[in-house]
Amino acid sequence: MNGDRRPTLEAVAALAGVGRGTVSRVINGSPKVSEKARGAVQQAIQELGYVPNRAARALVTRRTDTVALVVSESELRVFDEPYFAGTIRGIGSALSETGLQLILAMAQTPQDHERLEHYLTGQHVDGVLLISLHGADPLPGRLEAMGVPTVIGGRPVGLTPYSYVDVDNRAGARQAVKYLLGKGRRRIATIAGPQDMGVGVDRLAGYRDALLATGMTEIVAYGDFSEESGIVAMRGLLAGNPDVDAVFTASDPMALGAIRVLREEGKKIPEDVAVIGFDDSPAGSHSSPALTTVHQPTEAMGRQMAHLLVARINGEHLEQPVVILDTHLVERASA
Repeated sequence: MNGDRRPTLEAVAALAGVGRGTVSRVINGSPKVSEKARGAVQQAIQELGYVPNRAARALVTRRTDTVALVVSESELRVFDEPYFAGTIRGIGSALSETGLQLILAMAQTPQDHERLEHYLTGQHVDGVLLISLHGADPLPGRLEAMGVPTVIGGRPVGLTPYSYVDVDNRAGARQAVKYLLGKGRRRIATIAGPQDMGVGVDRLAGYRDALLATGMTEIVAYGDFSEESGIVAMRGLLAGNPDVDAVFTASDPMALGAIRVLREEGKKIPEDVAVIGFDDSPAGSHSSPALTTVHQPTEAMGRQMAHLLVARINGEHLEQPVVILDTHLVERASA
């Protein structure tokens, strides 16, 4: 065979001793092929080094073998914060078992979302994973309306999606604050996450749950989960409440920002102020002091999202379209 030409479907059929249609059925995974013919075709493909034409295959199967992950954050946040890295690793590991390719898209502005919506509904992908949604984002509903299987990471605010995966944020926050109460802390503040995200709402609710029975005053500041926002929030907390003796933060990066400010102000951790984060990130375990934090299984979350989406793409009925994973407290030196 001419080494400058790619092997064709016809060449595979000739070598295997079958018709062109049989080769096509084998490539597209059709069960309507005998095991003998399937074996002959697969051997011919291997011998010839045949690579199927993906465009032609997509016309037959109406599948692209591609899944999109849409993150509603900036590139800086996505590549800098531990939550995203863990979730993407989990998604990637689950999809690697299926042969599906993953493409990553980031969209912050309405214009970004409009552009993405046209692409995602244009038969370029078989399904979509969405994480870090803010507010009542219309994108999930529009994708579902256009027949694009969709799974969301994190309970969204203002939406009731068919399928999503989250961790028990409220219970995790409640456990963290009860731990601080058990240590004798009586002026417990929180640096909450954005209130246009389910994760931000739920972790603040858990903080309030724990304080409700004590009659203690809530001391609340807000951040966006980043270390910089933790710095700003902690400065504000100390300015208004210099007697704070503990801080529960809704993310590890915000906790690390808070620790930085407390040190600058001459506060000893945890003697003067105890600090608890939420993530169980590598940075938290290596901080000084090592960060007490709530562990959330981000890789497991990503894997669950991928499994649910693949099932939906394959037309399977989901017994549990909503999955909530457990959290637990990791005790270290900061609290």
